[in-house]
Amino acid sequence: MNLLDALLLGIVEGITEFLPVSSTGHLILSGRLLGLSQTEFLKSFDIAIQLGAILAVVLLYWRKLLVDFRMFSKITAAFIPTAILGLVFYKIIKRFLLSSEGVVLWALFLGGIFIILFEIFYKEKKDAPEDVSEISYRQAFLIGVFQSVAMIPGVSRAAATIFGGLALGLRRKTIVEFSFLLAVPTMLAATGLDLMKSAGSFSRGDFVFLGAGFLTSFLVAILGIKFLLYFIKNNNFIPFGIYRIALALFFWFSL
Repeated sequence: MNLLDALLLGIVEGITEFLPVSSTGHLILSGRLLGLSQTEFLKSFDIAIQLGAILAVVLLYWRKLLVDFRMFSKITAAFIPTAILGLVFYKIIKRFLLSSEGVVLWALFLGGIFIILFEIFYKEKKDAPEDVSEISYRQAFLIGVFQSVAMIPGVSRAAATIFGGLALGLRRKTIVEFSFLLAVPTMLAATGLDLMKSAGSFSRGDFVFLGAGFLTSFLVAILGIKFLLYFIKNNNFIPFGIYRIALALFFWFSL
């Protein structure tokens, strides 16, 4: 890896983190296009730079995260399933799933089909919650259960939480914002766990690359968040489903 690779991967992360297309999957596939070997550092890099995108959420939603105790407690309830399962399956995810392009491509492809079918049959309820503060603790916990499926690279944390929330009867804007908020403890924990286990093996240059990717993903993610909130006002997620399918087919048949 060089500095340009780190910056490019930071841009990819910032764009894709909050879209239902799988940022981890995109980082793995981008690494392939850049000719990067799936080293332990690259796997850690792909996890750690997601924290830069999460910092964008803290900047934009700090009041809900730090001041609103009820919202904080609901986010905590939603985080519990992923925290438990993440600890249990950490070694399997890091050792096997994060190096499997096949898993990523199948998850992207099948996820794209699911998104299209879901949107075709989905009807928003008129009495759906208008604001994230109206999400119940039960709904929050179940959204967390849905999020845990995204430990499989290519599934997409954003897609799992957003479509889980829609299935539970939440409005599109409501679950998208809750997905932003839930990303904060989830990625803090994932990055912290990985760095505790791996940071000792990093060189000084590795930390420079991490810093470059982190800062780039933070700046680009601010634009990504604003884009998604604007997009969902008048659109559904079918274009993302089509994109996922097209991306998987491209990598299957072109490379």
